[in-house]
Amino acid sequence: MNRGRLFVISAPSGAGKTTLLKGVMSGIAKMKFSVSHTTRVPRNGEVDGVDYHFVSRETFEKMIAEGKFLEYADVHGNLYGTSHASITEQLANGYDVVLDIDVQGASILRDIPGFDAAFVFISPPSLTELERRLRGRATEDESKIQVRLRNARTELESMDKYDYIIVNIEISEATHLLSSIILAERAKSHRLPSGDPIEKVLQ
Repeated sequence: MNRGRLFVISAPSGAGKTTLLKGVMSGIAKMKFSVSHTTRVPRNGEVDGVDYHFVSRETFEKMIAEGKFLEYADVHGNLYGTSHASITEQLANGYDVVLDIDVQGASILRDIPGFDAAFVFISPPSLTELERRLRGRATEDESKIQVRLRNARTELESMDKYDYIIVNIEISEATHLLSSIILAERAKSHRLPSGDPIEKVLQ
């Protein structure tokens, strides 16, 4: 069986990454979402084990000590990490796996010798539009919005390190573009759009 492909997706908070990924994941077969661990409090509508594994800081730090994370980072005062177990089996079974991680985590992965993945950065059209989206969510106070905007400026400086950059001006267009990138990567590794190996056609 062909091994699946890793897709590392990063974006500033408010760039529309979550909506974009949900649209892509629902339309392409053999895709899995790596559920990260985090110490932050769940937002309204988020489900433990689906959106994130919500754990205490104590539990998270114990997992660090036990070497269970492929990468982890402190983002906005909360810890986020990707466990080895969350991706290894899925890749071996031929599934493509999406890692939704920040630029810190992506940088760590990029520096791992032999680490192979397609790195995709989702950018807002502008910082002005990003601020409008953050305020439109009405989920955070002014101080947190300002922190996210400051972090966004730093994160945008890293986007040239990614293989692909998608500017999320219009969600349907950005969804189509990300889907096209995934399908192109499958063709590059001699796989059908379905995710199956091309050899199956020739049998």
